[in-house]
Amino acid sequence: MARGNPIPARLTRRLSWHQALHDGQREPRNGSRWLSPLRQWQAWRVERSFGHFLKDPQRRDAAMFFLSEVYGDHDFSRRDASVARIVPMMQRLLPASVLATLSDAIELDALTHALDLRMAQALEALAPRRKTLDTELYALAYRQVGHRRLRQRQIDLIVRVGQGLAQAVRLPGMAMLLRLSRGPARATGLADLQGFLERGFAAFALLGDAAAFLQEIDRHERASARRLFAGKPDPFGWDQPRKSAAGQRAAGKTAVRRSAR
Repeated sequence: MARGNPIPARLTRRLSWHQALHDGQREPRNGSRWLSPLRQWQAWRVERSFGHFLKDPQRRDAAMFFLSEVYGDHDFSRRDASVARIVPMMQRLLPASVLATLSDAIELDALTHALDLRMAQALEALAPRRKTLDTELYALAYRQVGHRRLRQRQIDLIVRVGQGLAQAVRLPGMAMLLRLSRGPARATGLADLQGFLERGFAAFALLGDAAAFLQEIDRHERASARRLFAGKPDPFGWDQPRKSAAGQRAAGKTAVRRSAR
């Protein structure tokens, strides 16, 4: 890899940010009683929004990967600690594009957690005695927290992680590299990182049209964010009839053209 490559340094910075956010002593909001119910509700919301992917044999694995690894209510601290230990070795072994995808994945998880901490804080003030979350209360807290630009960045990163995995599938020798690294990964405590890469690679290898899959996620999440900030009813579009596959593809292409302007 070329000297002066900024990706390993970016990876290390994102990791430090992520670890600081999850440190209970440095960030006491990690102890909020609302944090776990919030993350569980958000995982349920995403599964409901994109449940149709799970019924599609070609998209099911990619959808499950996104639900469990990208959106899911999981603690990725072990995976990220693995990255910290082996950044120098990764720089020698992995293509720059794969390192960039890992950096995006860690930034996404850190940004999501930072926003969740703010959401939990807002819920503490809005509903100090309630124990359950619903769409109306979620939307109220979402608007109170604000940070429109960070919400857009969150969606950008979701799509970028998917695009990076789709590109990795096309890299010559990547599948062989992942197979050969299984033993060393287990021996050095890097099984979480290895599993993240392998599951993502396998899911996107089966996906086929990754662009259409990611465009639909992008379109839905941006529309949901707009409706949440505007205080619209049914912000996630659950009560609206679903477009045909052809209509979804056309809408996705229009969104991509608009974002490129």
